[in-house]
Amino acid sequence: MGLRFDPSHTDVAVALKRSRIDGYGVFAEQPVAAGQRLGLLTGESITVAEARRRAQSGGRLMLVELSPARAIDASRSQDAMRFTNHCCEPNARIQVEDGEISFLALRDIAIGEELTVDYGLTHHDGRLACRCGAARCRHWL
Repeated sequence: MGLRFDPSHTDVAVALKRSRIDGYGVFAEQPVAAGQRLGLLTGESITVAEARRRAQSGGRLMLVELSPARAIDASRSQDAMRFTNHCCEPNARIQVEDGEISFLALRDIAIGEELTVDYGLTHHDGRLACRCGAARCRHWL
C-alpha cells in the first residue's frame, strides 16, 4: 500500500487500509475497551491564523486547534491517527489537554473496525459531502 506510520504514538495495534468512508483509514488490530486511549497526534505547531490560511488553500489537511492562538498541522505527521476519518456516529473522540492531542474510544471497538471521530466544525463550512454512511448522518461537513 505504501503508507507507513510511526507506531510509537499508538497505544493499540492498528493498520492503515482503504476506507469505505474516504481514502485510507485507521483500523483496530486488537479489541479496544471503551475509554481506552488509542493514540496521539503530533505535528507542526502553527498559529490559528496560519491554520485557517492553510485550510483556505485546499488539499487534504489534518488541523487541530489547541487554543484560540495555537494549532497543530498533522498533515505530514507519521502518526497513524492522522488517517482517522470523520463519522457522524463515531466510535472515538479527540481530546486536547495540555497541548496533547489524544484519541479515546467512546465504546468497545472490535478487531477490524475503522476508528472514526466526529470532526465537528471544520473549514469546509457545510460544503463537503459526508460519506460516513451512519444511520444519523448529517450529510455535510
